[in-house]
Amino acid sequence: MARHHLGFFAVLCAMTAMAQAPKAHPPTTLRLYVFDCGKLNMPDLGRYELTKEEVVTNYMSVPCFLVAHPKGTLMWDVGVIPDKDLKPDGTPVTLGYAIAVTPLRAQMAKVGYAPADINYLALSHFHYDHIANANDFARATWLVRKPEWDIMFADPPSDRTVPANYKALKNSKTIILKDGDYDVFGDGTVVIKPAPGHSPAHQVLFLKLAKTGPVVLSGDLYHYPEERRLKKFPKTEFNKEQTAASRAEIEAFLKKSGAQLWIQHDFTANAKLKKAPDYYE
Repeated sequence: MARHHLGFFAVLCAMTAMAQAPKAHPPTTLRLYVFDCGKLNMPDLGRYELTKEEVVTNYMSVPCFLVAHPKGTLMWDVGVIPDKDLKPDGTPVTLGYAIAVTPLRAQMAKVGYAPADINYLALSHFHYDHIANANDFARATWLVRKPEWDIMFADPPSDRTVPANYKALKNSKTIILKDGDYDVFGDGTVVIKPAPGHSPAHQVLFLKLAKTGPVVLSGDLYHYPEERRLKKFPKTEFNKEQTAASRAEIEAFLKKSGAQLWIQHDFTANAKLKKAPDYYE
């Protein structure tokens, strides 16, 4: 019973801290917040056509991103373990390959945002390690492509995701993205670019940051930097030929635009990124 009361007290303290966090104001220029949403301890590198000798680490990072624009906000990918399953005392929680510690809501609160403040939700794709907290953003406008929507709500569901973690999106205000790029705020600074292959309608996010410079958030276009360097393809791609074409197209775009590619699952590179409450602009 005492342990129950302590757990309740910890949750209450966390809720109080979030309630007292200052409310964010719209920035004057584009900002990108990076949140630590956990990591994956991948035992089988063979599925990526890699060996332990070829990689720096078998771990993958699981970041979440909040894009704050003068005209609104966008969440890009929302974690691997839902906040509701994490421990209020900060004890790591393990679920399959996934390990997570800090709730996304708590990290957002530190920079003055709550899920209700988010105008748009976009997912790089539907796999379980990118959608864990999607239900929390059901009040946002969901930006999704039709093939991705179809597979997310297929019956029977795909074994590569957890439909319970995004079921509320079925009733969200939704914009079905057409072929080609989608300019979220209409000024070329936040652009969702199609990159199918890893999943039916996988996509990446281009950001034109004034000080940092242009950046592309990779989704799962690549998982490991060695995949990119050695030109290896996961054995579990939805369509390997599409992935190859998407990689070629995005690589050409990177060269043309001068953008950095941030491989979201790159554990070593992600560890060096500034995390919220700090931000990129």
